[in-house]
Amino acid sequence: MNFKLIKGMRLVVATHNPGKAREIHALLDGHYVVVTASELNLPEPAETETTFVGNAMLKARHAAQASGEVCLADDSGLSVAALDGAPGIYSARWGGPDKDFGIAMRKIEDRLEDLGASDRSAFFTSALAVAWPDGPCVVVEGRIDGRLTFPPRGDRGFGYDPIFVPDGRDQTFGEMDPIEKDSMSHRAIAFRKLKAALIDG
Repeated sequence: MNFKLIKGMRLVVATHNPGKAREIHALLDGHYVVVTASELNLPEPAETETTFVGNAMLKARHAAQASGEVCLADDSGLSVAALDGAPGIYSARWGGPDKDFGIAMRKIEDRLEDLGASDRSAFFTSALAVAWPDGPCVVVEGRIDGRLTFPPRGDRGFGYDPIFVPDGRDQTFGEMDPIEKDSMSHRAIAFRKLKAALIDG
């Protein structure tokens, strides 16, 4: 069996996050028939792994087995140097049960202030995994470094985008045109690796 992503095929994206779904759809560039786990009413698995790669593989395999289709999953988050890499794999959970990133961003700012930390360096990680129902699971990882800024700026993007300024830029991801962000983000870097590994043409 040819384990490649063939243009025109249907691809399940294992997410219930509308912002992430939009970004992945844009990065796939319209070459696939995309349906999300949310649209298929697939349950979200407990993210029990300790790394982005582990959680991406877990989500991709879970959705592939539940749907019987090829699935793409992303596990991503923000790691802050002064917080010893937190929130990291717990990035969404820092927003509480409603995954409110306004709360999560305030929590990061409060913790940095409590520590008296002047280091604002941080990085985003994205692990992308593609799983076949009865086949392999392929995973890649992308990272982009930058610095945090407060208060949050911009209402584009999602998650922690309004407080993250990538190295060499002045705008936060929340201020950037989505096309610009999609050309350089952690998820874009991971997608380039994924395309090299799995995508024909």
